Amino acid sequence: MIIPSPTRSRAQESRAAVQRLYIAMRHLLIRGSYKPGGMSGKTLMDNLMILRPEIYGSITDTERVELNGLHYVCQRLPKGIEECRFIRLITREGYENSHFTPMVPPKRRRNAYRIDEHELYIEMTRGRSDIYDILTHLTFLYAEASKVYRNSLDSKGRQKREWRLLAEIVEHERKGEDFSRETAYTYLSTLLGRTYDEIVAASQRFADEEHVNSLFHVTYWLGHLAKGEFEDDLDREVSFSSSLREKTGHHYYGEQWAEAVKEVLLDKDLIERPLHIVSANLHSIMNALFAPAATAQKLRGHKTVFDVARTLSQPDYRNLRPVVTQLALKNGMTELIDTSGSNIGVQVFDTAAFDPKHVSDELGFAPAERREDAPVILVMDYAFGEQAYESMDELLRPYHVPGSDRVYDMPVASINIMGKAGILEGIKGDLMIPDAHIFEGTADNYPFTNDFTAEQFADQGLGVYSGPMVTVLGTSLQNREILEYFLESSWKAAGLEMEGAHYQKAIQAATHIRKSVNPELKLRYAYYASDNPLVTGHTLASGNLGVDGVKPTYLITVEILKQIFAG
Repeated sequence: MIIPSPTRSRAQESRAAVQRLYIAMRHLLIRGSYKPGGMSGKTLMDNLMILRPEIYGSITDTERVELNGLHYVCQRLPKGIEECRFIRLITREGYENSHFTPMVPPKRRRNAYRIDEHELYIEMTRGRSDIYDILTHLTFLYAEASKVYRNSLDSKGRQKREWRLLAEIVEHERKGEDFSRETAYTYLSTLLGRTYDEIVAASQRFADEEHVNSLFHVTYWLGHLAKGEFEDDLDREVSFSSSLREKTGHHYYGEQWAEAVKEVLLDKDLIERPLHIVSANLHSIMNALFAPAATAQKLRGHKTVFDVARTLSQPDYRNLRPVVTQLALKNGMTELIDTSGSNIGVQVFDTAAFDPKHVSDELGFAPAERREDAPVILVMDYAFGEQAYESMDELLRPYHVPGSDRVYDMPVASINIMGKAGILEGIKGDLMIPDAHIFEGTADNYPFTNDFTAEQFADQGLGVYSGPMVTVLGTSLQNREILEYFLESSWKAAGLEMEGAHYQKAIQAATHIRKSVNPELKLRYAYYASDNPLVTGHTLASGNLGVDGVKPTYLITVEILKQIFAG
């Protein structure tokens, strides 16, 4: 009797594809290079097609180019990458001291250097997650490039008229010459397999980005390089420097970063004071503390932190932001400019130096009776994926003062994580208060006691959801079936993000295994929804929150500061 093989669900197939992608990318990093048009590139492409990530929309459509996904990817890759046959991923290797001009994508903190007309070097200093992120985006670009090339050919394999005319338009654009945009949109409609209205809307989105080339330019060069590979054997190649392969996974940049932070704490005589670590953006804590006082004369009638923050987020009031920074610097804030290459900025707030009349009333701040009891707030900018483990692990280790026998344990009183996440039930701007982190693709899970509760954020006009958070390998490696599984199965997950399990792994190692920090420290995690990947039009590719993100950000920020000041 033949026992039929069980049919795998779509979610199971997708999880298997994620694992194959993860293993393949690790293998390619170790190997040192691959060709997107070769067998290794085909392995990545095939598994991405099986997965069909929500963020890449119509990637599996053989004719229609995914416009939202293309814009999303171009915001996260260096300008001009579509022109380059050779992409080399490097670590920090001295190019910052060269005459090459560093390029930084709008939505990713990573330096890139255009070596010549064919080759681009991109610095990877934030760990494996950063490498996997860029390899996934490159695979998507190559998939869309193949569509453009196919769409540029007629039924007999000859170049269409629209392709030749697009080349002329791109040349006009390069020279700054006028051309008929409506005619150009019509050519793009044919080459991208999209309607005229879709092309106009997408072209405007590209035009609004200073550090992204136009949709005409991107389309032409994607198709041009694909044409060169298919017709003239001009292979594209992605490679990894030997230095990158050696340093990845060894906390090289995280250790330098943490040492620099602890050196500042020692120099300012803060290293033995109660320390409250906050992972958040570098403006919300500062604004919540000092923006109302700093802008009181200019923004009369703006009473609450939220009112002032919402106003400061608007372009017309950018000139007031330095005013807030100056007041913060006069009240005990120290800014650390990162030189390690980790790209994690830091602010240190010495509350003993606060002038109470300059601190927002709604935070409940009262000066400590003794200076040694006054809290120190250390705000670290968002880490990226696995970098969260590296940075937190190194920060929580005891500080061995160079050149002496002195050792300081880190007197951590609380760790507060505010993050952006994809929500699985709810809408953009809603809140998630987790009670565990599940690491996707592994058996690792990290339950914890969250000092935040959903009730603390109730009745604020936003949805509040509790449950586990899924820490994913990459936001661009998720599809509907996987996410529905985490939502509807017994996991009952509230959302997905990229850093939680990594942070918690470092925290539990420091508190329960190394015992280098207080095991009774307070843990506070809260996330606000930047997207809902299960709702069409609400994925990350649909755009950021904008002003709508101000309310959830400052609800969490204010609550963090209240808890810190309450002791």
